Amino acid sequence: MPGTNLTRDEAARRAALLDVTSYTVDLDLTTGETTFGSTTTLRFTCRQPGSDTFLDLVDATVHSITLNGRSIDPAAAYADSRIALTDLAEDNELVVVADCTYSRSGEGLHRFVDPVDDRVYLYSQFEVPDARRVYATFEQPDLKSRFTFNVTAPSHWVVVSNAPTPEPVAAGDGVAVWHFPPTKPMSTYITAIVAGEYHGVFDTYEGEHGTIPLGHYCRQSLVEHLDVDELVKITRQGFEFFERIFGYPYPFEKYDQLYVPEYNMGAMENAGCVTLRDEYLPRSRQDASFYEFRGSVILHEMAHMWFGDLVTMKWWDDLWLNESFAEWACYHAEVEATEFTEAWTGFTNARKQTGYRQDQLPSTHPIAADNPDLHAVEVNFDMITYAKGAAVLKQLVAWVGLDPFLAGLRNYFHDFAFSNSEFADLLTALEKASGRELDSWAQEWLQTAGVNTLAPEFELAEDGTYASFGVRQTAHPDWPTLRRHRIAIGLYDEVDGALVRRERVEVDVRDQLSEIPELVGKAQPDLLLLNDDDLTYAKIRLDERSLATVVGGLGRLDDSLARALCWGAAWDMTRDAEMRATDFVRLVLDNIATETDPWGITALPRFAALAVASYAAPATRDELRATWEQGLRALAHDAAPGSDHQLTFVRQLAAAAHSPEALDEVQAMLDGTAVPAGLAVDQDLRWVLLTGLARAGRAGEAEIAAEEERDGTISGQEDAAAARAAQPTAEAKAAAWALVLDPKTPNETSRSVVLSFMRPFQEDVLEPYLERYLTAAETLYDEIGTHKAAVVLEYIFPKPLGSPALLERVDEWLATSSAHPGARRYVVEGRADVARALAAQDHDARG
Repeated sequence: MPGTNLTRDEAARRAALLDVTSYTVDLDLTTGETTFGSTTTLRFTCRQPGSDTFLDLVDATVHSITLNGRSIDPAAAYADSRIALTDLAEDNELVVVADCTYSRSGEGLHRFVDPVDDRVYLYSQFEVPDARRVYATFEQPDLKSRFTFNVTAPSHWVVVSNAPTPEPVAAGDGVAVWHFPPTKPMSTYITAIVAGEYHGVFDTYEGEHGTIPLGHYCRQSLVEHLDVDELVKITRQGFEFFERIFGYPYPFEKYDQLYVPEYNMGAMENAGCVTLRDEYLPRSRQDASFYEFRGSVILHEMAHMWFGDLVTMKWWDDLWLNESFAEWACYHAEVEATEFTEAWTGFTNARKQTGYRQDQLPSTHPIAADNPDLHAVEVNFDMITYAKGAAVLKQLVAWVGLDPFLAGLRNYFHDFAFSNSEFADLLTALEKASGRELDSWAQEWLQTAGVNTLAPEFELAEDGTYASFGVRQTAHPDWPTLRRHRIAIGLYDEVDGALVRRERVEVDVRDQLSEIPELVGKAQPDLLLLNDDDLTYAKIRLDERSLATVVGGLGRLDDSLARALCWGAAWDMTRDAEMRATDFVRLVLDNIATETDPWGITALPRFAALAVASYAAPATRDELRATWEQGLRALAHDAAPGSDHQLTFVRQLAAAAHSPEALDEVQAMLDGTAVPAGLAVDQDLRWVLLTGLARAGRAGEAEIAAEEERDGTISGQEDAAAARAAQPTAEAKAAAWALVLDPKTPNETSRSVVLSFMRPFQEDVLEPYLERYLTAAETLYDEIGTHKAAVVLEYIFPKPLGSPALLERVDEWLATSSAHPGARRYVVEGRADVARALAAQDHDARG
């Protein structure tokens, strides 16, 4: 039985058979706290009258089905999340009356009651296939239609959808109906309904093509944190930039951004009705990387209005293209149109690393993955889709040139406006604009998996110049593709205490060894940097002299992107067991205080903490752990008061503190007896400090409950759950484990617990959880839902128990398990992370 799955072939057959003229969706949000009324009227044509097909509807009680005036028995027609339709006419009208179920997982129509004031908030989340949890649909992206939503809700609510919000019509007893006008043609997955007691603030963008109404919404309890001036500023900057470079006016009537609670994603590009995590409205001080990332999210979703919403993929095989393009576009826009002019540095320091990691796991896949059904989409929707895809598009821009790239996009948007396309259509447009053949480029970059490594290979003449120079390209034997790379090579010398680029050479690299005659005769620099300016997607290696220069003082390198490449090379070498974890931790401690990139400041200490916990040799780990803790104490003490450095180092200290002296310092910051000058110990930081104490056994239920009472918000409840899960006791772990396995646990509470559960240096209490994890993995997808199960299985794999015995046990499980493909994937990935850690530990031990 298909269940909630849908195959590509089924979708193709349905698309060949049908054209969907319109949906009219009547939703009654006044029927109760667990379900809502949903009546769907579809009008569609059939190219082969007399044919059969099916409609999609999940987790509903169907009261009636009427096709062309003919009543169909729901008991006979509705099964396995599908409604069977037979004997279609050329023109059809179908009416489905049902009750659908509110979600607490963020899939479908999510219902949330704010603990601060008991106000109710609803919002939809439909990507990939969850509009069918709210109304009856032909749930596939290439059956676009126009949607008319009529929403019955309490009259004091706000209701927002894709089309402009109408004035509600009173319906008696404190109830009103919002009759929305029909939408532009769009796919089901980008339709949206948001309703509840939201607070709205309104503005406009006045552009070359006219006025775009802007709305910003949040919960009433977050109004004081809605920094609407900043949000409007970046929204206007984004519209001015995208309308200009895309050469196509914003395609919808208005643009609302709604910050919603308990969101299981970062944001979603619903046409004209973007939903975002309301954690992006911070209640406490955040560092600059937070605002840079928030800016990228806002611009990412805006880019989707053209790439994804205006022009939409035919099937989910090209989901990567939607996300990769929006990811590239948001960083390009940040650099060119906003205050975040060095956003590509942050991408290199943090976001791109997630792509490198994902691409080196056994579960790696081509960017353009083969997605024969929805289950495959769920498995392949990852950081290869986002981070690697964006990096590869950046390489494509370097390959064809920015102006031809944008010219191809403009033609593409005009040719496929409000319709569906495939990647081949975009490739044709780019080839026409650039004059370059791109089929072979697409084959090697998009249809193969794995990351290449580029290393310098040279001989020196007696005078210290290069007698020969080449770039050696290698690939993992499981993913052996060697690619064409357009790269820059930077030569940096020390001048008056600073590392300054003397020369930059831009070249094409291909095959195993590419000779670079342009460098022959050049004096060897203090730092030779392959992939300068980060044009391509590849790991790089530093030669012996360059590595010594980096270790001796990376802070002397003024260029933030060049530093990011050096940091990345060192981290890659550490993960690949070519640089000792001990040396990487010392590199961070010696140089992080002078780092200026916001993402470098926040991400690099996290990498160092992972090196301490997972990559350090067991025999010397305690010594390195103490070095890391004491180094963080010194960094926090010496950081400028009120700086991002200070905030980051204090947060990291809370996670690393284990000696009595360091824990006393954390406790003193929490209780206010000894707070570093300039440090704001606000509510979010209080939870960080308290969780650190709970992790170390210095705070327990009494302290956590008192803090939860102090912070009566949903964030407080989630942070309290995380603090409880961090405790090093069997009782705390058992309670947290039960919570994440409970289908009733809200998705964000579950996520908070999961991210806090598997703490390093708690092996004694975590020991039972290898078997419990493997047992849960067998059935978790069916028991708690796709998204929640994925988060649990990814982050609660017992990596702190890493050992050869764990690898052997996991291999036994993999050989016999029939678990969901998604579950098997996360088990395989967890195993790979442990194997990598063990190799790094062996290298660190060799000294």
